[in-house]
Amino acid sequence: MSLSPTSSSLFSFAVRCARSSTRCSLSTASAATASGDYVQSRETYESVLNHFAQFRACAVLRTATSDTCPKAMQAAIDGGFKIAEFTLTTPDCLHHLSDFRSKYNGTDVMIGCGTILTIQDAKLAMDAGSQFIITPVMLPDVIEWCAARNIVCVPGCQTPTELIQAYRHGAPLQKLFPGVAGGPMWVKAVSSAMPFLAINPTSGVDLDNAGEFLTHGAASVGLVAPLFDQAAIARGDFDQISKNAEKVMANVRVAGPYIRKSQ
Repeated sequence: MSLSPTSSSLFSFAVRCARSSTRCSLSTASAATASGDYVQSRETYESVLNHFAQFRACAVLRTATSDTCPKAMQAAIDGGFKIAEFTLTTPDCLHHLSDFRSKYNGTDVMIGCGTILTIQDAKLAMDAGSQFIITPVMLPDVIEWCAARNIVCVPGCQTPTELIQAYRHGAPLQKLFPGVAGGPMWVKAVSSAMPFLAINPTSGVDLDNAGEFLTHGAASVGLVAPLFDQAAIARGDFDQISKNAEKVMANVRVAGPYIRKSQ
């Protein structure tokens, strides 16, 4: 996925910054973006959404230690994931995110940041090179800040009402979190009643039912604990993470690409 000139200059800054410090100076980052104020091109925005529609599964990583983070994410990518989410609850998250953006810049692997709770968090994630923003709950201020800048934001929602509210605030994808009773059938019922939504279930999705969520109306899915087996990570068995990734992506590919709805 190609970056706009503004995004490219910010990404170059972010890589330099991450090598010297985990967190970047916002005042310096503002200078790097000049008057852009984190604004992305519409082409970049559509490219991110098209990437979600094509590959339909995001590897969502939380690790207890910094050193296991890049190893676990690399294993998921080696197993077939093309969308990777680093979460702010992981030590040195932004440093690792920036490193992976540098490594995969210009490829078909897309890197984003999750557990965003404030606009400040979103700015720091964008400074590090994030290509999309994920929040664990429905945060109108973050959604609207992103929407005004053509940044794809996927906010966490628990109910149909929250899904609608996220959509109305400008979220093109809506993350279903935490999991709901009924799983795929719940998604089918809600997406049938409100077909303009693009629901992204995360909690409750595992290696076997990911494809079922997609064939029952989900636009994409997020894989957390079932993919990143913490016991395997603790013993350094990253081959197991790759095997998990291969299994779930095989199920995802059967569902085929998502047909995006007009916004």
